[in-house]
Amino acid sequence: MVKKLLSAMMILSLVGLFTTTLNAADVPTKKKKQSAAGLYLTPKEAYDMKQANPGKILFVDVRTPEELYFVGHAANIDKNIPLKYVDYSRTNKKGKGFASAKNKNLIAQLDAAMKAKGLTKEDPVIFICRSGDRSAFAATAAFKAGYKKPYTITTGTEGDKSAEKKRTVNGWKNDGLPWNYKFNKDYFQYEKPFN
Repeated sequence: MVKKLLSAMMILSLVGLFTTTLNAADVPTKKKKQSAAGLYLTPKEAYDMKQANPGKILFVDVRTPEELYFVGHAANIDKNIPLKYVDYSRTNKKGKGFASAKNKNLIAQLDAAMKAKGLTKEDPVIFICRSGDRSAFAATAAFKAGYKKPYTITTGTEGDKSAEKKRTVNGWKNDGLPWNYKFNKDYFQYEKPFN
């Protein structure tokens, strides 16, 4: 009886550990950081997941190409598929910067990147952005398009703002994970996103 009880407890512990490893990040309190799939990772969890099985996961940065070029990116991303592009032909509504144009081909580009890596909609895809808002939006879009395991990194590359309004609290860079400033043309989507 004791052996059966110990065996059952061990199995439950392993199931709990496995489940926690797959989705250990807390559900974000901010609505913008929540996705329809409900699959959340911390930067460290995403890094470990990608390191453990790099050929079976697509890691996508959804920031603008300019952000990757000037700010850098996680060293082990597979692709940059922007949620939006910068439209240099017009200013934003406040007139204090350039407008943005939605990437209408987000899912088609994701499908192509998955196919190129030999993956299907059943395989995991991890999204990252600056702070977790855009990656959650991309994960929701992927989930609605039939992807079964679209994860979002809840604190992104630069993380949340501190009391001093600086992005020093958390995020990929602040967690000390591998970072790259090198330009790699193979990461980027080359297309004219607007007229």
